[in-house]
Amino acid sequence: MMIPACRLVDLPRGEAHRLDVHPPVSVFHTDDGELFAIDDTCTHQDASLADGWLEGREVECPLHASKFDLKTGAVDAPPAKLPVRTHEVLVEDGMIYVRLSTDAPNLPPCIAARLAGGPA
Repeated sequence: MMIPACRLVDLPRGEAHRLDVHPPVSVFHTDDGELFAIDDTCTHQDASLADGWLEGREVECPLHASKFDLKTGAVDAPPAKLPVRTHEVLVEDGMIYVRLSTDAPNLPPCIAARLAGGPA
């Protein structure tokens, strides 16, 4: 499924745009002009990666400083252990679109428990 994110001119380099889908996804525009989309929620605890710090092709979680590679989703610094899911990004006629991955997301334990009906 292709989801329109925002216009490319509305997403400055070094910034992120969060999509209100479930689970949330964020599009990152690096200082080098690359675009990446990953699940917005840190896999360690419930924190928005769009609120984190973007450096090169990594984003640092604002809660406990886990770092994730924007291209692969891999964890580059703990305490997170599981990668974030990545999504395909396309730009067409100046509009950024995200094609959501069909892989299962790696949600932090507090969210996974809540979705399963357990204590948060």
